[in-house]
Amino acid sequence: METIEDRQKEIIQEFGMFDDWMQKYEYIIELGKDLPVIEQEFKTEDHLIKGCQSKVWLHADFGADGMVRFTADSDAIITKGLVSLVIRVLDGMNGQDIAQSDLHFVNDIGLTSHLSPTRSNGLASMIKQMKIYGMLAANQQPQP
Repeated sequence: METIEDRQKEIIQEFGMFDDWMQKYEYIIELGKDLPVIEQEFKTEDHLIKGCQSKVWLHADFGADGMVRFTADSDAIITKGLVSLVIRVLDGMNGQDIAQSDLHFVNDIGLTSHLSPTRSNGLASMIKQMKIYGMLAANQQPQP
């Protein structure tokens, strides 16, 4: 089974193919087009990520097996791509694994140093919310 680490390595490899940040931004925007889109009913205040300059809605479905499925949307194309990247790494993973994940790919591909402070804070807020959803999913699982 694919792990969070496997997915991060894949993304790091993909970003290594680009020579400059204009190409990387274009790729991030392209990734946003493949984002698993959130249902309209979840585009509410409750699902907005706090701390984002643009609007980002995030929804999590908890499976009986402890797996978490994410959907999202944003009104900004770069932000849509950023949330798409994080969802690509965490979607369909076990809640416990999500909660404890170290998403080092964000630094490894240079995102933190190439995003504006507000976008960087927004990305951190998205990751934090996804980890909270992971904890919630893990706490719903019967303990062995």
